[in-house]
Amino acid sequence: MAAEPRTPTDIDRIAEEWVDTLVELHPTVGTYIGRREFDDRLPDYSPDGHERQAEVGRAALAAIRAAEPVDAVDLVTATDLGGELALGLEEHEAGLHLRDLNVIASPSQDIRDVFDLMPTDTVDDWALVAARLRQVPTAIEGHVESLRLGAERGIVPAVRQVHEVADQARRQARADGFFARFAAEATAGGTALPAALDADLARAASDAASAYERLAGFLDSELAPRAGTEDAVGREIYALRSRHFLGATVDLDETYEWGIEELARMVAEQESIAREILPGASVAEAVAHLERDPSRKLHGTDELQRWMQETSDRAVAELGATQFDIPEEIRTLECLIAPTQEGGIYYTGPTDDFSRPGRMWWSVPEGVTEFDTWRELTTVYHEGVPGHHLQIGQAVVNRGTLNTWRRQLAGTSGHAEGWALYAERLMQELGYLDDPADRLGMLDGQRMRAARVVLDIGVHLGKARPDGEGAWTGDYAFDFLRENVAMSDEFVRFEVNRYLGWPGQAPSYKVGQRIWEQLRDETRRREGSEFDIRAFHRNALDLGGVGLDTLRSALLG
Repeated sequence: MAAEPRTPTDIDRIAEEWVDTLVELHPTVGTYIGRREFDDRLPDYSPDGHERQAEVGRAALAAIRAAEPVDAVDLVTATDLGGELALGLEEHEAGLHLRDLNVIASPSQDIRDVFDLMPTDTVDDWALVAARLRQVPTAIEGHVESLRLGAERGIVPAVRQVHEVADQARRQARADGFFARFAAEATAGGTALPAALDADLARAASDAASAYERLAGFLDSELAPRAGTEDAVGREIYALRSRHFLGATVDLDETYEWGIEELARMVAEQESIAREILPGASVAEAVAHLERDPSRKLHGTDELQRWMQETSDRAVAELGATQFDIPEEIRTLECLIAPTQEGGIYYTGPTDDFSRPGRMWWSVPEGVTEFDTWRELTTVYHEGVPGHHLQIGQAVVNRGTLNTWRRQLAGTSGHAEGWALYAERLMQELGYLDDPADRLGMLDGQRMRAARVVLDIGVHLGKARPDGEGAWTGDYAFDFLRENVAMSDEFVRFEVNRYLGWPGQAPSYKVGQRIWEQLRDETRRREGSEFDIRAFHRNALDLGGVGLDTLRSALLG
């Protein structure tokens, strides 16, 4: 991290203005980074709202292309912001916003999820929550307008996603769904809210739930009959989404073949470790043996949360003393059970002033009550330290060098998730996964990520199946993933539905890891005996979030 603050430049100013623009147009972005001036609003998801986003994006792109970089920091900002803005306009012209519906990261989830990040300590906090809840019906209606326009133009999501999101929306709308529980449990520091505010909150929550019920009705009755019958999006859309999630252009056909090879390597490594755990055992037999071990079981979400927190705290303390320079501001990581039951595990970064720390969230599916520590240990390292929390938190700390966009909003899934997978392997190298069971759990995750490369590219590009039995289909994807992970059917179902509706995102983990490892190995080759792995990590993380092509040029020139 820079010892002396850097003088802001014209390019920094453009980047800061872009952050201001995003916060105003997408107030959920503001909440994510701790900007509260628009916490009473939600984004405009209507066609007009998307057009305004494109208009300001064009202006920002023209400004960044006209500006002259004055140093290496500027060059990275100009390259990465310019590339992101240009790609966003390509996606807009392709009409992707008119088919934006999937089970994990589309407006229906974004609208609900932002309430998890809003402060709720005071009466004033709850007044803002109520105001934002009142905006939910308008936001949902704007989203419906865009989907309806897409249907009129023949730009539609797959029917599988339509039905799945309709089911999600109905769960949110139930009498015991998120909005009802959120309002019913509201207190300010343990004290009941004033009666008028409590009533206002209840009405707003009820209206929000009704909006989600209407969304479910629209999806089932109007969009589903017009939705696509194929899960695949095709090469053109897939190439756009791959670039979006990687910040890099890769050869998709070569990557598919590499994914098959990488999956075979992961399987072989798992089989070897399975025999360490139980002589002569297959992977399935080793997994069954571990699942019967009561010493490796967690029961209930309270026990899961405590174990997550204890594991994370220990990693921060030990790695901060031996492997990384971990700033004091990011030595706190909160591990939480999410208020939803959708199946995801995710990280949210700290606010700019660290008043809200980085957080690891676990959205436990309904009915799942037991968890295996051997399987989940690597997840804590992935989401926490040295994974997402170290990477993202260190960027937020680095305000002396990086503008707000670089510290809090820049970057891609390939950069972030690739680092997190790289971090898992690093923890193995550092001895934190010496227990063969824990290593098997890490490899279970690595095998799943390799399988996702094959599955995701295979389905969406209609590639030949690895078993030689014809072309990929969405239905075959479920069987394929089930064969390659030791996960419950609830998790498998959620995961595959996620890949089918969010093309290009799932491979970004393993492809990102591949690129991170290539950059480390090339740096080691160039520097020879002078190579310092801690310096490599520090230099890479000090860049903040960037696309992987930008990361390559910044580290290797």
